[in-house]
Amino acid sequence: MIALIDYGAGNLTSVRKGFAAAAADLFTPRDPSELSTATGIVVPGVGNFGATAALEGSWLEAIRRRVDMGTPLLGICLGMQWLYEGSDEAPVVPGLGAIAGRCSRLPRHAGLKVPHVGWNSLHAAQPSRLLAGVVEGTQVYFTHSYAAPITPEAAATCEHGAVFAAAVEIGHIFGVQFHPEKSSDAGIRILRNFVAAAKG
Repeated sequence: MIALIDYGAGNLTSVRKGFAAAAADLFTPRDPSELSTATGIVVPGVGNFGATAALEGSWLEAIRRRVDMGTPLLGICLGMQWLYEGSDEAPVVPGLGAIAGRCSRLPRHAGLKVPHVGWNSLHAAQPSRLLAGVVEGTQVYFTHSYAAPITPEAAATCEHGAVFAAAVEIGHIFGVQFHPEKSSDAGIRILRNFVAAAKG
C-alpha cells in the first residue's frame, strides 16, 4: 500500500479522493516505522515551507531510508518543493535534498497575481514515466507562491511571471507543483502512473 504522510500541512481528503479515483489503496502512518511496509510514499502539502519542519528527524530519516531502498516517492505542491534543498520562504528549514537547488518566490509582473492560482499549461521538458499519456499543453490546477528552479530533473515546466519546474523526476523520485487530485482526467492519469511505479 501507498503511505500518505500527514505532517499537518496537506489537504489529505482531496488527495485520498484522487488516489481512490486512480484505484489505489492508501494508508496514513502514525509512526515512521510504519513506512517499512509502504510500496510508495506520497508527501502532499499546501502553505508555508516552514510546515515541512515537522518532517525533520525520524520522519525524514525513514522516508530517506525507504527511498534509498527503491520505494517510489511523490511530492505534491509543497511536497515537491520539499524534494529540493530548501526554500527562500523558510530559509532555515532544510528540504530532503534529493534535487539540488532552492525554491524561490514567483516574481510579480504587471497583470499577474501571486499566488499563482488556477489552471495553466504543462510543457514537457523530457520523457517522463509520471507524465506518460499527458499531452503537451495539458491544463492542470496550481495554487502556490513559491516555485522550483529549472534543473536537469525537470520533467515539465510552466510559466507564471517566470518559467518554473512544474514536474520533476529523478529515478523513482517524482514531484508535481500542481495538484493532480484537482486536475481532472489528466491528474488522475498522473496518479495512476505513480501507482503503477509503486507496484513495480
